[in-house]
Amino acid sequence: MIVFENVGKKYPNGFQGLKNVNLKIDQGEFVAIIGLSGAGKSTLLRTINRMHDITEGKLTVDDVDVMTLSGKSLRSFRRKIGMIFQSFNLITRTTVINNVLTAFVPDMSWFRSTFSLYTKEQKLKALECLDKVGILDKAFVRADQLSGGQQQRVALARTLAQNPQIILADEPVASLDPITAKSVMDDFKRINETMNITILINIHHVDLALQYCTRVIGIRAGEIVYDGPAKDVNDQVLQEIYQGAKEEAV
Repeated sequence: MIVFENVGKKYPNGFQGLKNVNLKIDQGEFVAIIGLSGAGKSTLLRTINRMHDITEGKLTVDDVDVMTLSGKSLRSFRRKIGMIFQSFNLITRTTVINNVLTAFVPDMSWFRSTFSLYTKEQKLKALECLDKVGILDKAFVRADQLSGGQQQRVALARTLAQNPQIILADEPVASLDPITAKSVMDDFKRINETMNITILINIHHVDLALQYCTRVIGIRAGEIVYDGPAKDVNDQVLQEIYQGAKEEAV
């Protein structure tokens, strides 16, 4: 369970990224976070794995206060939380399977990681994860030879190799065409349902959020203005979340 209690995030320049956030997210939920650019969506995600430190309140993951972690305990904690970005973050000049195998590097000795001495079990796990996202046939293809959708699946397979309890996805389909975006969202949905992995996805495609996710969190100017079932999101709710969009466009 992820619990935000009166959480705030203030950046060094004085900008208030999050304001008095109170949320509870249970294991196995598939949650979309929507809102305008700069509303705090990415900040909210990145506080969960301590990419950003909160400055007010309390944030716990499975009853662990994330702000008490440091060093080895923080690294171990982050292993339970997969992170997927819009830009894929792959090593494009090597093979797909080598990209997935990098998920094991933090747990390897310096010598084994330096010379890429992966075990048979690690290689089999990497292939299994590629199979789960439907690109096992691309295992020995260079990553830069893949389409955007295929590259995002590699990133997802790499995350699955961590055996995460939580996946944080920061605009994972923003750079993909509509058909490919739906296909990648299908992968997220299947993984959520079959593996009971909690998925929080920051997404600007509202239609995909409502189609695939069971819960929607709407954020505006760092504050939660909607938190409820996706099926209950209507035009009035969207107007509340995206208030100010028209003024920005003018």
